[in-house]
Amino acid sequence: MEDVYVIGVGMTPFGKLKVLSLKELTRQAVVDALDDAGIVNEELDCAFFANSAQGHMEGQHFIRGQIALRNMGIQRIPIVNVENACASASSAFNLAVNFLRAGAGDIALAVGAEKMFSDDKDRMFSAFDSGWDIHTADENLKRMTKLGEGVAVPPGTTSSRPYSVFMDVYGAVTRFHMRKFGTTQRQIASVASKNHAHSVENPLAQYRNRYTVEEVLAAPPITYPLTLPMCAPISDGAAAAILCTSSALRRIGVGRLRAVKVLATVVQSGSDRAPDEIDRQCTHLAAKRAYEQAGVGPEDVSVAEVHDATAFGEIIQIENLGFCAFGDGGPISERGETSIGGRIPVNPSGGLESRGHPIGATGLGQIFELVTQLRGEAGPRQVEGARIALAENGGGLHGIEEAVACITMLGRQ
Repeated sequence: MEDVYVIGVGMTPFGKLKVLSLKELTRQAVVDALDDAGIVNEELDCAFFANSAQGHMEGQHFIRGQIALRNMGIQRIPIVNVENACASASSAFNLAVNFLRAGAGDIALAVGAEKMFSDDKDRMFSAFDSGWDIHTADENLKRMTKLGEGVAVPPGTTSSRPYSVFMDVYGAVTRFHMRKFGTTQRQIASVASKNHAHSVENPLAQYRNRYTVEEVLAAPPITYPLTLPMCAPISDGAAAAILCTSSALRRIGVGRLRAVKVLATVVQSGSDRAPDEIDRQCTHLAAKRAYEQAGVGPEDVSVAEVHDATAFGEIIQIENLGFCAFGDGGPISERGETSIGGRIPVNPSGGLESRGHPIGATGLGQIFELVTQLRGEAGPRQVEGARIALAENGGGLHGIEEAVACITMLGRQ
């Protein structure tokens, strides 16, 4: 197998982008990625198009990628539509890498795009309802909320405004961790404060406002212990990456300092386990496979983007990724070890909480950030000396964990 490189990335701003269609968002991200790579449409051998919600939001259930990409002149090549919940874009990236590793082509496009905002709030929030087994939805909710028992929920800490049912799930899982390890609401707030501070320097982020830990704690509640700044917003946006083989890289002549090597890409489904079997967690197992594939360990990672659908999500994932021991995610976050300038900077983009979370684009938004970091082009949010980067992107819920976990590792030449 030839080595695979990322030679171009593109990303739209993430946010409330009502005037832009899914086609236009796709076009902007892909054009920017092609320009960044220094190639044109006709040089692509395949495209993997990630999207989760267009069928629900607009009724376009089939051939989404063919429609979005034909609109900008990409045709004839294989176009594969990828839907894997919040991990759709990372799954598209994985498929593009493996297409090239298999020798089926030399240059591949992975792109994710999503339109989530709607004036119809019921439709907008119900887009998340199929993120688990819809045939056992009531049982799912009872099983997950039971995890949160044993931690008192203070009065007035549940929002009266509509929000996704998954926030109740996230709240319960957070309380489970609080009971088991002593994680505090203040530690969770420190994650949110850090990510909002990082996003101030990201011109493509949905939110660019600083919050102190005290302001995060005093913000409107969602479901205990989560407050509004701790939770990822509804977002529109698109992100894209151009990948190529080492032989294509030599032919194209892209500068070695701007080409970023793919060290590992892993997609893993969840499995049945007991809540206390944390060493069998889906992301933890996927990360072990990724480290083995890349030939490195967690101590070698310079910078990471993780799936912080809530601030607590970052805490549990840095534990799963081996950046600290299980139960230590809260303390190391509070100490500043995951801030830019800290031991292991996490979510320099601002993460899902601040950069935004257009479901089908999120994973490639992470790739965009990490490629930018490895190139040394992140400006004020640059992680000094970044050489190995890791992205963790999860999707859906099955049992008591993600239905799918994606780990991507990239390296600077």
